[in-house]
Amino acid sequence: MTQTDTGKARSPEFRLAAGAIRSLRQDLFHDAFAYRPLAPMRTDGPLTRRLPGRIREYAARTPHAVIVAAALLVLFIGFADGGSLFRLLPVVPVLLTLTRPVGAWWLALVLSAALSVVGWRDWPWEPSAFAAYLIVMTVVAARTRPRTAAWLWVMTAAYVLFSEVLLTPYGYSSSGVPMLFVSALVLLTVSLLQVRRKAEQEVAAQQSVTAVERDRRTLLEERTTIARELHDVVAHHMSVVAIQAEAAPYRVENPPPELEQAFVTIRENAVAALTELRRVLGVVRAADYQAPDAPQPTLADLDGLLANVGEAGLTVEKTVTGAVRELPPGVELSAYRIVQEALSNALRHAPGSTARVEIAYVLGGLGLRIVNTAPRGLVKPSPGAGHGITGMRERVAMLSGEMTAEPTEDGGYEVVAFIPVAAAERDGRDAEGGAGGAGGVGREREGDAA
Repeated sequence: MTQTDTGKARSPEFRLAAGAIRSLRQDLFHDAFAYRPLAPMRTDGPLTRRLPGRIREYAARTPHAVIVAAALLVLFIGFADGGSLFRLLPVVPVLLTLTRPVGAWWLALVLSAALSVVGWRDWPWEPSAFAAYLIVMTVVAARTRPRTAAWLWVMTAAYVLFSEVLLTPYGYSSSGVPMLFVSALVLLTVSLLQVRRKAEQEVAAQQSVTAVERDRRTLLEERTTIARELHDVVAHHMSVVAIQAEAAPYRVENPPPELEQAFVTIRENAVAALTELRRVLGVVRAADYQAPDAPQPTLADLDGLLANVGEAGLTVEKTVTGAVRELPPGVELSAYRIVQEALSNALRHAPGSTARVEIAYVLGGLGLRIVNTAPRGLVKPSPGAGHGITGMRERVAMLSGEMTAEPTEDGGYEVVAFIPVAAAERDGRDAEGGAGGAGGVGREREGDAA
């Protein structure tokens, strides 16, 4: 029989006992006197973080001060019990818990037995040894883990049982049962606090991971929404390219074959691009997504939006500066959505306020400023998930623009965005309009000729 077969044949009880012995050896025997200094306490709690800087540095050493105070308590008990040198020795393991906690417990156990033999009054713990042993167990349990605390109590019970049955002289008082009772309460309390603290840390870490995943999912959802909205804009341009490429050979008398083939290739590529674009939209489209019946909105539709917002209870003032001109469709759509989302946020988070929308047509692009006053009235603001600001930032970043969103001094909120529009894009937009007009004239002439 191989070693693997032997391991499989072992009973669950044997594996449980082997695991218990292995954990005992790891917790109380392996590197028992290893150097493990007590780390300073964190000072970012609700009380310590309010302390001045210098005092906060001293507050980090609070656990060390508590252990030193416990050692002084043991020293006082030893003096009260007679003051001999042997009764002062339990101070040593208490102080040793600062650097070697498990080794301090072993030393406290050995000293307890030695003092009981020398004093021969209270068995198996003298008063000073009783206090020192209980303090050492508490510190070791707090510095290790609940499993180690359980082994400490089990070993203490074994020591009490051994001393009560074999070593306790007849007629002498025993401190074993009180030690087992008090230590059980103390170790259980420390273990529960450790489990609770670990659970809180795991919950905090999970909440942090969840928040990151939620932000990432929100970002992807916003980008998907933007992609769906821009589909119509891109599809329109590709359709124009395909139509003009198909009609271009008829506008030239006796075009060379090379030119006709070039326009055929352009149209084929445009149609292929439209097909792939529809496939991409199918990938990013949600299961409940419905294609819009109307064209995507532009800044020309802003008055209707302001009227609807006004009916919902938000008074909006609109200001337009600069020479109004037609911008690229992506810029127009993004600007409309930014204004729409900013006003929706004002309705939700600042009920009873007023808003102002400023649109600036400048030489380098388009400027937007949407600001609302502080909420007024008895209506409570509606909580939000913060997705609106993320969507606005994504739209502006997609167009290489800049945006800020922050509270104002009077308690309101302000969104400022600038979307650059290069001269080449403006010229291309004008040229597209001219080409469309020329195409229309050409088709009219072809109809007349027919």
